[in-house]
Amino acid sequence: MGYKSKIAFKEVAFQVILYVLVFSFYSFERDSLKIEDYKLVFFLQYVLGTLFISYALLPRFFYKKKYIPFFIGVTLVVALIILIEEAVIEQIYFPDTRGRAFPGVFFSLFQVLPIITILTGFKFAWDAVMKQNQLEELEQMIQESELKMLKSQINPHFLFNNLNNLYSYAIEHSPKTPTIILELSSVLRYMLYECKEKYVLLSQEVKNLEHYVKLSELQIEERGKVHYQAKNIGNDYEIAPLILIVFVENAFKHSQSSQSENIFIDISMEISEEGFFEFRCKNNYADVSNTENLPHGIGLENVKKRLDLIYPEQYRLKFDKTDRFYEVCLSLKLKKQKQHELHHYRRPTTRPAYS
Repeated sequence: MGYKSKIAFKEVAFQVILYVLVFSFYSFERDSLKIEDYKLVFFLQYVLGTLFISYALLPRFFYKKKYIPFFIGVTLVVALIILIEEAVIEQIYFPDTRGRAFPGVFFSLFQVLPIITILTGFKFAWDAVMKQNQLEELEQMIQESELKMLKSQINPHFLFNNLNNLYSYAIEHSPKTPTIILELSSVLRYMLYECKEKYVLLSQEVKNLEHYVKLSELQIEERGKVHYQAKNIGNDYEIAPLILIVFVENAFKHSQSSQSENIFIDISMEISEEGFFEFRCKNNYADVSNTENLPHGIGLENVKKRLDLIYPEQYRLKFDKTDRFYEVCLSLKLKKQKQHELHHYRRPTTRPAYS
């Protein structure tokens, strides 16, 4: 059964149950459990009127904001129901009592409108719920598409920066070239094979970050100092992949591009007692023209969008810039693996061959 067929089946089942319940209240009498024939006939014409309003007038006029034609149509349907009730049904079942005189418009409306309103109102509520579900599904699809797009932008950004550096070492026939290739392959393997899920283990993300720091540290050589520290990082927490690497990448890039020596980069992270992941990345730089727009790079704009999508109102991101130092502080409320219900991380049992 297709998705639309399942929705249609649920709607039919909902309407049948609703009509049975409403009819039970409509035909209920304290002194008798017997259902009179005339009540079934009266109720059937209410059902027919409701079906016409619900499946013809609502979608054709009301949902398209054509309110005047809708209310004219409803008025005509109610008037037709009252006419059939007074001129036909009551003449058949009550020719000597109720059928002898018209009780009045307001009395007839009081008899018809409550049932029509209840039945039509539930149909309107059903359509509203279905519309809301569609909007939520569409929003989720848009978010997933945007997340995939943002994640796909990270890899080319990362490759562009590091392949340029690798090319320089290869030209110089540096003995560090094989080590750089090895560290680069570890980072790329993680990006390609192990971070396809929306969430990964925090310990894996930190391990990948360590590979990247070692890779970037090789490029600094003796021109500065890199301090890297990770505390209380267990296997209980999950994090969206490829967020932290953007901050570290920018720290190395801007620190190296603005000065040739005395480079200083300090990276630290830990899980606080309150369960927050605290990340801090600080680097020095020389105040030159190519560092004028440090907080506005492609990578940082990318990661801020991802944080807004994945961790709405669950993170604090702060940029501090002085004459000599630039610092990023991220405080993130992470979920433990066992508490994660929508996107459970599964570590691959086998790793695809890397060529």
